Amino acid sequence: MYTGKSYKLLEFIVWTRKSIYLLLIMSIIPTVLHEYLELKWLGISWTVVALLGTATAFIVGFKNTQTYNRTLEAQQIWTQILSTSRSWGIMSRDFVSNPEKTKLLIYRHIAWLTALRYEMRSYRVWETSTKKHNSEYQQYYYIIPENEITLKEELSKFLSPIELEQILKARNKATQIMAMQSKTLKELYDNQEIVVLQFVDFQRTIKDFFTQQSRSEQLKDSPYPRQYAIINTLLVQLFCVLLPFGLLKEFDKLNDSISGIMHGNMVWFVIPFSVIISWMYTSLGQVGESTENPFEGNANDVPISKICKTIEIDLREILAEDNLPDFPQPQHDIIL
Repeated sequence: MYTGKSYKLLEFIVWTRKSIYLLLIMSIIPTVLHEYLELKWLGISWTVVALLGTATAFIVGFKNTQTYNRTLEAQQIWTQILSTSRSWGIMSRDFVSNPEKTKLLIYRHIAWLTALRYEMRSYRVWETSTKKHNSEYQQYYYIIPENEITLKEELSKFLSPIELEQILKARNKATQIMAMQSKTLKELYDNQEIVVLQFVDFQRTIKDFFTQQSRSEQLKDSPYPRQYAIINTLLVQLFCVLLPFGLLKEFDKLNDSISGIMHGNMVWFVIPFSVIISWMYTSLGQVGESTENPFEGNANDVPISKICKTIEIDLREILAEDNLPDFPQPQHDIIL
């Protein structure tokens, strides 16, 4: 998540520079052919290009709206996890008289958060964090916490060696950790360490955690519909290719009303203007692409690592612990 006031223009240009290079080449070629080889027929009707540009603008806007909605949904899911986790900590302390069991329930919950966030950071084939412009940006501006330390090392802080070995063998580690929680609660109830209403409240909370986990997993494993993604990419590419051809005649006409040094040379303005207009479309597409998967490790992701660390600090404070981890700080105004 970007926490600064705004991305710097230079920073944004560097991020999109490969598109700029390509757009520059695509605008230079038709202009040179038009001027030096006298291929005047290369100029096409501006009306055709304008209609294509309008259709492309609609579909690019539609995609960006939908990708923002995916990020908003992810933020809502993890905000609910944050809220319910705090309730879990209070219930574990106040419902259970045994301090060891209280610590067990709270530490296992932190382990559940850890397993879930590591799963959310795992790679899917449709994600874009490995694309060169994103991986370069990540290399210089921020780190992904889940890439710095292994899941085993993280879980070992909160689970016993026996539980750790069992969880590492599971396919869905978060689910199995929550299953352990339910089993422990059943034992507490059978031993009359909690009453039936407390047991029911605990189970309702576990059900809520499972609901939020499933919503998060569904968002992770359901990409932005590929049919819309490909048509968006194709329309943007087609528009960028045709735009300089559509501008040739328009700028050539300006020579009739221009005198002096620019007379006869107005067509060269096709290059900068076509690059600027095309860059606007490709940049919108690139921004939408980088926000459609809110857990993959891009700069605009939902900060699930920060949320989990916040929960860990809150829950361990409930246990009155002193050796708390440091609160995560943004790196170059970016925090995950």
